[in-house]
Order: sequence, then C-alpha cells, then structure tokens
Amino acid sequence: MATAQISTIEVHKVNKVPFDAPWKWLAAGSRDIMRAPQVSLAYGAFFTALSLLIALALYVSGAMSLVLPLAGGFLLLGPMIAVGLYETSRRLEEGEPVKLADMVRFGVRSPGQLAFMGVFLMIIYFVWMDLAFLLFMLFLGPQAFQLDAIVPTLLFTANGLGLLIVGTLAGAVLALLVFAVTAVSIPLLMRRKVDAVTAAVTSIQAVALNPAPMLLWGILIVAMMAIAFATMFVGMIIIFPLIGHATWHAYRSLIVPLPAKKGKR
Repeated sequence: MATAQISTIEVHKVNKVPFDAPWKWLAAGSRDIMRAPQVSLAYGAFFTALSLLIALALYVSGAMSLVLPLAGGFLLLGPMIAVGLYETSRRLEEGEPVKLADMVRFGVRSPGQLAFMGVFLMIIYFVWMDLAFLLFMLFLGPQAFQLDAIVPTLLFTANGLGLLIVGTLAGAVLALLVFAVTAVSIPLLMRRKVDAVTAAVTSIQAVALNPAPMLLWGILIVAMMAIAFATMFVGMIIIFPLIGHATWHAYRSLIVPLPAKKGKR
C-alpha cells in the first residue's frame, strides 16, 4: 500500500520553470517540425483544409455568424487533436522512427483514459457552442449575417458590443478551464498509467505552481491561433504543429521524470 501511495505522489510532482520557458518550448517544437516535416506539416495541412471546408459550408448555408464561436471551439479541442504530434515529439526524443501512418493510427487508437479526456473536451465544446448560440439569439435575434457584416455589427452596435463582451468573457472562462486541465494531462496520459482525473489534477497543479510562465504560454497560444484565423486558416499549417510539439516539451519541462527503473518519463 505504501508503494502505491509513493507512486501517486511521484505522478503529481511538478517542476517550477522560469518565466521564459514557453519560448524554449516553441524553439524545441520548431526543431521537431524540421526533423519530421512530413508528419508535422501533414497534420497542419489537414486541419487547415478541414477548417476551410467548415467555413465554406457555413458560408453556403448563410451561417457565417458561427465562424467566430467555431474558431474559439477549436482552441478547446486542439489539445486532444494534437495527440499524434505529441507522439511524434516523443519518438524524435527517444530516437524512434516517425511515420505519418503510425501517428494517425496512434491518434485514432487512443487508450481508454485518453479517450475519456477526449469525451470531456467534446462536452466542453458542445457547451460552448450551445452557449454561443444562446448568446447570439439573446443579443442579435434570429438573423443571419454575411461575413462582411459580422465585424461592423459586433463593434458598432450596442447589441453587438454586448455579445462581444459577454461572449468573450464566457469563452475565456471555458478556455481557462480547458487550458488548466489539459496543459500537460494528455501527454501524461500517453506516458504513464494514471487515470484522467489524476492527470487533470496534475496539470492544474503545474499551472498553479507556474502562474507567470503558464500565463505567457496561454497568451502565446491565443496569439498564434489568432494569426492562423486572420490568415483564413492558412497559417495553421505551421502554427498548429508548432503548438502541438511545443506542448510535448512543456510536459517534459513541467513534470518531474520518474526514476529510470520505472521505464517511463
């Protein structure tokens, strides 16, 4: 019994990192892209194409007003979508071969606890979409907007400003929750035999112990995703894999390795 308790404590043990650590994670992530461009850029290209198809479908159906909440929702699902990128960084780190087909299969064939985390993120995503739709109806009513009318409506009308402020605050709360829960939990679930709750608590502890660097990390993620959206998703070809690889290095930096004899890091 004592041994099991020690193991649990080890899983929870996290490092305190310097304020500039996120820049080092990004630098390491960029090196991973250069070492495995066929996998990294394929991931980025796939999700860029998927985003463009969704945007086109919204445009054709006259529902372009949903573009912003859908873009925000991508931030909620991103940590789970990037599982194959985490595995790529792990294999590069350990000198194992990296093949695109293997990474895709790894993402689809997620272990039980990892899949449970994915279900949690999907629930949060649907909560966000329902909330965004409700706020839209409350502030602007059942009217459709074309793309060129969305920004003027949000910025230059009273109801639009109200929707922008309330929607941003609501989205920020959900995004903060997801960020704290998933900062390192998904890579942790990939590498250690822990349950999803333990991984989530460990992730929250890592964020709480490193408020300044994790705040910087969160700001960098939001800024890079904003650039990706501003370029009509084209920038996501590079930005999505960069964030994914950097997240693996954040995990390696924040979580204290287990003793070598355990066989896991």
